[in-house]
Amino acid sequence: MNIKIMIASHKKCDVPDDPMYLPVFVGSKGKEDNGFTRDDSGDNISEKNPLYCELTGLYWCWKHLDCDYLGLVHYRRYFTLKNKIFQKRHDPMECVLREEEAKELLQKYMIIVPKKRKYYGIETIYSHYDHTFDGKQFDAARTVLEDKYPDYVTTFDEYMRSTSGYMFNMFIMPKGLADEYCTWLFDVLAELENRYDTTGMTDFEKRYIGRVAERLFDTWLMHQVKTGKISQRMIHEIPYLYMGNINWPKKISGFVQAKLFHKKYQQSF
Repeated sequence: MNIKIMIASHKKCDVPDDPMYLPVFVGSKGKEDNGFTRDDSGDNISEKNPLYCELTGLYWCWKHLDCDYLGLVHYRRYFTLKNKIFQKRHDPMECVLREEEAKELLQKYMIIVPKKRKYYGIETIYSHYDHTFDGKQFDAARTVLEDKYPDYVTTFDEYMRSTSGYMFNMFIMPKGLADEYCTWLFDVLAELENRYDTTGMTDFEKRYIGRVAERLFDTWLMHQVKTGKISQRMIHEIPYLYMGNINWPKKISGFVQAKLFHKKYQQSF
């Protein structure tokens, strides 16, 4: 079982000492090597990194990697099976999902995803995004689906009304299935990019393609289940580990200000 999990990174960083992981320098076009695999060789969209974020690396892996399973994590965010007590007592790199653990999981399940983020009825997927970023981006994505993949629209609407979802574009799945997902995803995103005007948007706001894609992943996955292509029991959630410090007071304050006063996010927390 050949598993390759891309670590999306825009800079040099520590990475797990495990052959399953492939650090990819996303948005590498025109920049000096940092020792990681670049995403600007062959068929690539490296120059679109300011909009597509980690997805320029996923595009490169889709087009260039030969493996049985393909996955995506981030240089600060990994899958883990270790409990909180273990995490507190060990170096973070000792806590990330290891190849032997992944193989054991993939003998039982088809797709590995991060634990869902839940809004517990406080927000829907759509309302939270509309308060924090701009719901018109979801509206534009919906029109793309209407024109190119109309059978996905009902699922998209159902997901927009839900109160939980997978985030961060993270997954592990069979490469053949990942190929199907990427073919669909990048077709939708290319058309969205053509239709959505970014004039006047800040660099932070222009990363909307990567954010919308997080929600499109759920739409695609839900549709595979609804149409019987994938059984729900073959999808398995596991925790994720964040390498760094989250400024919780600012994060909570940003959430409250977005919901109550419609103050949009202008930075990551």
